[in-house]
Amino acid sequence: MLLRSLLSLMSPGGARARLSILIYHRVLPAPDPLLPGDPHADDFRWQMRLLARSMNPLPLDEAVDRLRAGALPARAVSVTFDDGYADNAEVALPILREEGVPATFFIATGYLDGGRMFNDTLIETVRRLPKNADLGPEGLGEWTLETHQDRLKLIHALISQFKYQPAEQRTAGTEALARRFGIDLPNDLMMTRAQVHELAAAGMGIGGHTATHPILTEVDADTARAEIQRGKTDLEQMLSRPLRLFAYPNGRPGRDYAAEHVRIARDCGFDAAVSTAAGAARIDSDPYQLPRFTPWDRTPMRFGLRLARNLAEPRERQAA
Repeated sequence: MLLRSLLSLMSPGGARARLSILIYHRVLPAPDPLLPGDPHADDFRWQMRLLARSMNPLPLDEAVDRLRAGALPARAVSVTFDDGYADNAEVALPILREEGVPATFFIATGYLDGGRMFNDTLIETVRRLPKNADLGPEGLGEWTLETHQDRLKLIHALISQFKYQPAEQRTAGTEALARRFGIDLPNDLMMTRAQVHELAAAGMGIGGHTATHPILTEVDADTARAEIQRGKTDLEQMLSRPLRLFAYPNGRPGRDYAAEHVRIARDCGFDAAVSTAAGAARIDSDPYQLPRFTPWDRTPMRFGLRLARNLAEPRERQAA
């Protein structure tokens, strides 16, 4: 009750309302030491239960409409997922339905049905590396991988090395690393088209996230437009309905997307778009740069306090 009261003070309804939008990527069936930032099923369950009891969860498209109209309830929150991981359907969906929490899933369509994102290629490669690994060809020297922390450090180093490379170079380089060590990688990490249909049939929202998840500032405008439009068209054809919402890949204003990409999202027919700038959306927020945040905390008290702290954030950053 104390948390609910605090959140009501910080997020009243109507024209003074603030919309909290949460970002998730994966919900794991069990804890994974190489994926410490992703909740497992038990943690995700209590998080959704806390939202259901202390906040007012809304589908993001409805929340955006009500925000614009000055008609949000107090303590409004929307849950979102990025990228399109299979565990969103396999693990998260049953929990969302159990707790009565709607969610919106932003899906990079180029990875459906057996694709794999570059960061997962690196994570799953490092998971399978021997204890002594020569990363000289990648410019990282020799590594001794005795502990999970050793492997996490290497994962972070490799992701930093590859993240801002052109997409084709990045894919080729990460796949070549796995081949060099003779590693067979999983091909079931991302959703199938059937799972996208399953989410939609369950009443969950589906949004665009490009086709192959490029960092938009790292590609030319024509490529950015083609990626945004292709992701939208893929999902509209798959679901036979228009797509209203878009999430910028990576999503940091001015770093991962710029003002021209905001215009492209609007031109492609989206009604709103979300970034990864911290904060909560207000009635006068740019609907094409709505802020979101990730609740990393592992206890209900800290999770609730982070919700409150995020509501107190100053006005969100935007791409100029």
